[in-house]
Amino acid sequence: MGGADIAWYGRLRELEGWNERTIAATTLAPLRERPMIGFGGASCDEGVIRAAVRDTPGCAEHAKPWVLAATILGSSMAFIDGSVVTVALPAIQAELTASTSAMQWVVNAYMLFLGALILVGGAVGDRFGRRRIFVLGIVVFTAASMACGLAPNATALIAARGLQGVGGALLVPSSLAIISAAFPEDERGRAIGTWAGFSALTTALGPVLGGWLVDTLSWRAIFFINLPLALVTLGLAFWRVPESRDESNQAAVDWRGGLLATLGLAGLAYGLTAASDRGWSDPAVLSALVAGALVLAVFIRSEAHAPSPLVPLRLFRSRTFSGANGMTLLLYFALGGALFFLPFNLIQIQGYSATLAGAAFLPSTLIMGGLSRWSGGLVERYGAWGPLTIGPGIAAVGFALLAVPGIGGSYWTTFFPAMTVLGLGMAISVAPLTTTVMGAVADRYAGTASGINNAVSRIAGMLAVALLGTVAVGVFGAALDQRLDALQVPPELRQALRNEVPKLAEAKVPPEIGNAERETLSRALDESFVRSFRIVMLVTSGLALGSALCAGLTISRNRQGSVKRS
Repeated sequence: MGGADIAWYGRLRELEGWNERTIAATTLAPLRERPMIGFGGASCDEGVIRAAVRDTPGCAEHAKPWVLAATILGSSMAFIDGSVVTVALPAIQAELTASTSAMQWVVNAYMLFLGALILVGGAVGDRFGRRRIFVLGIVVFTAASMACGLAPNATALIAARGLQGVGGALLVPSSLAIISAAFPEDERGRAIGTWAGFSALTTALGPVLGGWLVDTLSWRAIFFINLPLALVTLGLAFWRVPESRDESNQAAVDWRGGLLATLGLAGLAYGLTAASDRGWSDPAVLSALVAGALVLAVFIRSEAHAPSPLVPLRLFRSRTFSGANGMTLLLYFALGGALFFLPFNLIQIQGYSATLAGAAFLPSTLIMGGLSRWSGGLVERYGAWGPLTIGPGIAAVGFALLAVPGIGGSYWTTFFPAMTVLGLGMAISVAPLTTTVMGAVADRYAGTASGINNAVSRIAGMLAVALLGTVAVGVFGAALDQRLDALQVPPELRQALRNEVPKLAEAKVPPEIGNAERETLSRALDESFVRSFRIVMLVTSGLALGSALCAGLTISRNRQGSVKRS
């Protein structure tokens, strides 16, 4: 999730009789005790709650525990899936003999539809019934998960992942909206805190669980695990979860905006990903990039005139809101790119099992969880400017440290320091970013502002995987050419090895090569990947520094972190 990942908090600010002190004491504090981002790839989504819940008595007392259980289980499907797929990518690539661009789309197909449609998902829940959309999201997500697990090839897997993103866009915004509607205001903070605690546990353990499933069963098991969770969740939803909707909201859902955003982002993602195989001058690449940019321009024009836009453009008149989203784009671009490539290095080059690769993310996740309450108070004491410039700067050091290890060595002296520093930098950044985004707009737009920031963070990750994949393939090919020149490899073998370049860490020496020569060439492939990995990590470090600079130039320096409201 983006820094403003507590959108429901913004919506609660709209309740009659709720003041800032009440909300901070009963509702915001519990979420400061949990990490706000999953280091398994996808971020948590509790922030995208578009429900303007009025002060209601909630549902029947005996139903409340079941409502909580249903929303926790339903959300866990998306959280587990988001945090385990990245760890499984090397195994997926190996079994399906796919290129790196295909693996990019396995990640991006999900993030594309989730990021583009998550605001639509919240709107349709408000309008047509939150339980109804929650159930529909679970059904779509589960059907797509089964299709992922049964996928015979990369193309089928990518299509199923896109459908998972649609299901997630319906499922995720509804879970906390249901809790907010089911619990009265004096119980709501405790209920959401319970939900947050379970999602924190899921976020932390997801990569380890996913790695274990890959090692002991198959990568397909990470998708099949959603079936029993879905059956239990659907049973609870139909049995105990009451229906709710925003009766005061009769505005039409901005379907046009959702469609334009999806098509525009898809064009950009396709062009950036295809550039690694076809080159930047290829007509298909240029056409996709131009078409994507034009459609996004139409999207902006459409939002300017829509009666109920997904993205009210007036919010960007706030320098702080625009700056916070700019730094979110840069920081989460860096994070998404780094976390996509790291498992390939750990598993294919360093020789980690999938379980150990998943465990390698724990230092960052645990540090964020342990320090989130502390970082949440930084704005109150020092204002937002300091944490939002220092935090990304520390994260930049963490990204740079990921570029240090070569091949081999103990985890504790290679990747552990980097993950620790990265977790510290993100911990300092996330909660102040949340507060800044929420404070940059008028109260009535707080939920929308947080949803926009959430979408920005997801789109940033998608663009990072697409663009940095192209960078990695280019550097890998150049580094491999240098090594093959030094080894004086004959032209036929050189071409066979060049054909492996799009696979990056999965690149293999042709099977007919003898053992002695195979070891030398395998080493050349591994060293070439490490070279490309280092360059990508340095790029992400630079982007994190750019995020700190963006914050330094746009975020208010006053101690309370208050800003001009739109």
